[in-house]
Amino acid sequence: MRETIINLETVNPIEFFGVNNGKLDILKKKFPLLKILSRGTQLKLSGAPEQVDGAKEKIDLIVQYLQRNGHMSENYFEQILGGDDAETIDNFVERNPNDILVFGPNGKTVRARTANQKRLVTASEKNDIVFAIGPAGTGKTYTAVAMAVRALKNKAVKKIILTRPAVEAGESLGFLPGDLKEKIDPYLRPLYDALDDMIPADKLGYYMSTRTIEIAPLAYMRGRTLDNCFIILDEAQNATDLQLKMFLTRIGAAGKAIITGDLTQVDLPKNQKSGLAKASRILKNVDGIGYIELDEEDVVRHKLVKAILKAYDKEHQREMEIEEHEKKERKERRYYDRDKEQQA
Repeated sequence: MRETIINLETVNPIEFFGVNNGKLDILKKKFPLLKILSRGTQLKLSGAPEQVDGAKEKIDLIVQYLQRNGHMSENYFEQILGGDDAETIDNFVERNPNDILVFGPNGKTVRARTANQKRLVTASEKNDIVFAIGPAGTGKTYTAVAMAVRALKNKAVKKIILTRPAVEAGESLGFLPGDLKEKIDPYLRPLYDALDDMIPADKLGYYMSTRTIEIAPLAYMRGRTLDNCFIILDEAQNATDLQLKMFLTRIGAAGKAIITGDLTQVDLPKNQKSGLAKASRILKNVDGIGYIELDEEDVVRHKLVKAILKAYDKEHQREMEIEEHEKKERKERRYYDRDKEQQA
């Protein structure tokens, strides 16, 4: 048996233990063979040496993270406790300051946090156009916006253009109140939210008023040449084949673009096909175009989002198997009916 006392004076105890000791409960579930007691700013671990050492190593990483950032969500807390591979641990250990993409308001740091988000950053640095495909919550848009803001601050580009197809997800634009801008703004809200995290409000207002940062529906890109810009096409799964081709041919000589999308959430009418799958397929091996796939392991939202995505993937697989089985039965039935007719 071994006992170790960890001092938590350098971090906010509420941030470490969680509201109503929610994070402490997660810690106890992760190490059920240990006796874990908290008293004030101290944490006492008792148990087998290897269990104590393993828990202390993870707790030290959490403390380092809290010292740097001041806050850690329950989702992150659970990630570091459950991640034993080198890539997961690397997301939380002290990193080179050059890894930071953007310093946001109030000292907030924005950086790529998962392996595939890091690959997205690298791919964008090496290629002028990058496709980032993955489910909701994997940080595609957020990471892309951070790279665009970094490029603007470093004067690598003169302008940021953020665009989305204004496609209805079950609602009708015509029923929304206000003029065209007021109708469209809700579709562009996630882009505004990302910018709010990275640029002070007064400076963001200035950038928007001078059109240094422009947020507009995809249809507004027609006929333009987007030169010396960092362009992000978000929710590209809702762009048709012609719209996506139009967008890709707008990019000027000094332009850089990231196209993000989730092929499982297409909101186009049934008679229209998404152009994202085709574009990413036929352009995948073109020199200068990068392609990154993100998955549920990159989810940085609530911990339940990952479970929800897995459940939907499992159900989709089940539906595909049922459909395949029904096709086989129909085919066998046709053969049976044909043979029966011939015998008659």
